[in-house]
Amino acid sequence: MVADEVAATLADGRAVVALESTIISHGLPSPQNVETALECAAHVRASGAVPATVAVIDGSLRVGLSVDEIERLGSGEAEKASLRDLGYLLAEGRTGSTTVAATMFASHRAGIRVFATGGIGGVHRGDDHDISADLTALATTPVAVVCAGVKAVLDLPRTVEALETLGVPIVGQGTDVMPEFWTRGGDLPVSVRSDRPTTTAGILHAHWGCGLLSGVVVANPIPIAVEADPQTITDAIVGGLAAAEAAEVHGRDVTPFLLAHIGQTTRGASLEANVALVKHNAAVAAEIAMALAALPTLGVGRN
Repeated sequence: MVADEVAATLADGRAVVALESTIISHGLPSPQNVETALECAAHVRASGAVPATVAVIDGSLRVGLSVDEIERLGSGEAEKASLRDLGYLLAEGRTGSTTVAATMFASHRAGIRVFATGGIGGVHRGDDHDISADLTALATTPVAVVCAGVKAVLDLPRTVEALETLGVPIVGQGTDVMPEFWTRGGDLPVSVRSDRPTTTAGILHAHWGCGLLSGVVVANPIPIAVEADPQTITDAIVGGLAAAEAAEVHGRDVTPFLLAHIGQTTRGASLEANVALVKHNAAVAAEIAMALAALPTLGVGRN
């Protein structure tokens, strides 16, 4: 179900930015989770676009949530919903917060072209072949994901290689290298650099306009003023991976475990950076969505 404001905005050909909800229920502690979600929506509105937070509420896949619904997700009752979980949640009338993959799916169904999040999933470290459904979604869903790169707890080189194999371009927003979530990046090159939202919108328009159906990663580095110390983050990740192995944490539980461990190890510095980069991504996504909405309508989708 698409919220009335979102549906009307899309019908008029104006800009909408989708926002995921996993960060509310699983990514940030209370009360920062709800506060950050509402601030992200405010940043989108400040740029002239309409925010559309995505989640499953009582068995309904919703695109556009009320403040009360966002606060409900922040209370901790929501399950984590990736693509494989949607059917179960819808059939059983349950509530779930959508991951990047599930949010892309809902966004595309609604006609939304631009989506802002913190970081995307990818190939996990090690040899257990644990790969996020985010990569499959990016390969098959024509939505631009504005993010601070891949979550730094993952295997970044293998994730970038997987994106290349899947035909998913990485547009560096003001950068030549892939951002590494809490830091501005190392030496992994992006597909192309764009220094303006209008340029990025033009790339997206041409990518989909020629018939390509994949998503696009818009890699938007964390603001330099809140960038974390790279060595501190590296040490925290190594310690977190060891702690996860000792606690026998596996699969989808690894990333939230590591994020919590890193937050404790850095005494909240990583959390401050996380909040800042998410809000920055929302603001940049809105600028791109506004520029994209000003271009001729594409044959697929409405935004």
